[in-house]
Amino acid sequence: MTGTILEALRTELVELLPMAVVFGLLALALKRGAVFSGIRRARGEIVTNLALLLVNAVVVVPLLAIPLMTGKSLLPRPEVLVAFWEGVPGLLPLFVAIVLIDFAGYWRHRLEHTRALWPVHATHHADEAMNWLSLRRKHPLGEALSLLFDNLPVILLGLPFWAIAIAFMLRSWWGYFVHADVPWTLGPVGRVMISPAAHRLHHIRDERLMGTNFGNTVTLWDRVFGTYMDPAPFVNCETGIAEGTRDAWGELKRPFEARYWRKSVADVAEQPAA
Repeated sequence: MTGTILEALRTELVELLPMAVVFGLLALALKRGAVFSGIRRARGEIVTNLALLLVNAVVVVPLLAIPLMTGKSLLPRPEVLVAFWEGVPGLLPLFVAIVLIDFAGYWRHRLEHTRALWPVHATHHADEAMNWLSLRRKHPLGEALSLLFDNLPVILLGLPFWAIAIAFMLRSWWGYFVHADVPWTLGPVGRVMISPAAHRLHHIRDERLMGTNFGNTVTLWDRVFGTYMDPAPFVNCETGIAEGTRDAWGELKRPFEARYWRKSVADVAEQPAA
């Protein structure tokens, strides 16, 4: 078990270092001298996000992600479907995996904006100084839910593990990008791909507008199910939630506070939900 935990931490470090370099250089290029005041403003939340990242890396990821990434599964994979995908040429299994994982992630995300799951998901929305590390601001229960739910269809449908692993990695990279503090709508590309501006709109402080742009990678499912909103009028909107941001311990205990469960559906579900 210790070896698995160390491997998970090593994987996190390998993933984070290049991201830190890329987004650090991007921040310097866009904000120049103002980047340091921005870091000071976000310092507390960055510490919280890193702490939650480490908790999830030690507790959640070894239990769920390592078996997937090593080509193992505790779930049934029908041999006929596995054989079918082995015969599909080229990168088509990868494209299918990306779209299906985003489909599952879309509905998982919408469920997280309901009364039952909002207390867990609120942690992810609490950053008021949103940045690329906001992707990792997840309660362990939320991290476990996303890892299980998002990958369930592609595993049960027998897609190749190489396609699932690459789709998982690409989706993670795009997730860092769309959480970055950049006012980019991506123009025509943003009609197909979720942009940083589109995802920032999802994190908007005005909870009446939180029920839009649930997708992580593509806009397809938001458009199909009527939850896509053009982010252009909301570029650089304020982010956060009414309850405010907390340190790591405060976020870990947030879902278990009785006050969340006493709130009415109107207070918790209708405002953040689609």
